[in-house]
Amino acid sequence: MPAPKVVTLGCRLNAFESEVMRAHAESRGLDDTVIVNTCAVTAEAERQARQTIRRLRRENPDAKIIVTGCAAQLGADKFAAMPEVDRVIGNAEKLSAESLAEDTPVHVTDIMAIRETAGHLLDTPLISDFGGRTRAFVQIQQGCDHRCTFCIIPFARGPNRSMAPEAIVRQVRELADRGYAEVVLTGVDICSYGDDLPGAPRLGDVAAQILAEVPDIRRLRLSSLDPAAMDDRLFRLLAEDDRMMPHLHLSLQAADDMVLKRMKRRHLRADGLSVAERARAARPDVVLGADLIAGFPTETDEMFDNTLSAVREMGLTFLHVFPFSARPDTPAARMPQMPVALRKERAARLRATGDEARARFFAAQQGKDAEVLVEDGREGHTPHYAKVKLDFDADPGTFVTVRVTGAEEENLTGTRAA
Repeated sequence: MPAPKVVTLGCRLNAFESEVMRAHAESRGLDDTVIVNTCAVTAEAERQARQTIRRLRRENPDAKIIVTGCAAQLGADKFAAMPEVDRVIGNAEKLSAESLAEDTPVHVTDIMAIRETAGHLLDTPLISDFGGRTRAFVQIQQGCDHRCTFCIIPFARGPNRSMAPEAIVRQVRELADRGYAEVVLTGVDICSYGDDLPGAPRLGDVAAQILAEVPDIRRLRLSSLDPAAMDDRLFRLLAEDDRMMPHLHLSLQAADDMVLKRMKRRHLRADGLSVAERARAARPDVVLGADLIAGFPTETDEMFDNTLSAVREMGLTFLHVFPFSARPDTPAARMPQMPVALRKERAARLRATGDEARARFFAAQQGKDAEVLVEDGREGHTPHYAKVKLDFDADPGTFVTVRVTGAEEENLTGTRAA
């Protein structure tokens, strides 16, 4: 019978958890089973999840379909009512081999009631394979204690719970032993890492411990960072250890103080600028990315212009831009909404500004040599997270030195350096 299949929608954290579920499903013999790990960051993400489930049923008419993830946690009844779905399990249950293998049609508990340190994560199998990827994700924490007005994810993931540093190092060492040279530390709110642990270690502390105790890891990356909570040791690592990659992605969302306050973010415009300044002081070649929301409720032209101008002032290079999408049951959904056409127009302007910034960065790389971790024969990424398409064959998982020869819209091109 066909081996269990896991379909991942959404974030890097889901990608890690999907591999945990894949290992559990294989150990429990869940053949001819399709597990859909959903996302709920926007209403559109939920729509795409339903669309994916319907497609998977057409492609796998005899398989058992299990739906889990954030959308399932928040809307179990809606997914259980779909004729294509056999079972629905919540975010707290999906990492348990027992819950994954049981027959209960719906098993979704109150995730907000979970308070213990993420001990359940210690019970998951060590992940040694990421479906052919050369870059591995490692979950270091779960949940979020903050309440941004546009976000529903804390109610899908529960409160902040951190993995013990020794468990994280153990997982990274297993991946290094399996040949992975690059690891990405991920979670819901990784800058809150350690708040619930004895001694309150910070993200910089666990990153330093990984680099000290797992020398075979050649590249360490971090997923989205909260500008309000980046600790001093992160900047020191950026300055002192070349294995800490010179690419930081900021959960910025906006760069106007009034919009940030209405979002209930913990930083102001000046904080974002300060993070950019500190990062460049630590590592002059650092490249910054950011998440930005266009057309947040009550955003005036002046407020939007403050965010738009910050792209250049902060020197942002890689942008993830989203037109505001009201998530039901969030405070922002009850605020006065901007016209949809205006949201899309502002998002397009932000993306165009981001495209210009990326093009300038790509132009500055012309003729330079870069170390590329090959991911798929003729493609890979530089330390700055720039994608490079190669004009020669190389084995996935190997490092090659590449002379940058040109640039396309979203990637560099390169040849083997002499």
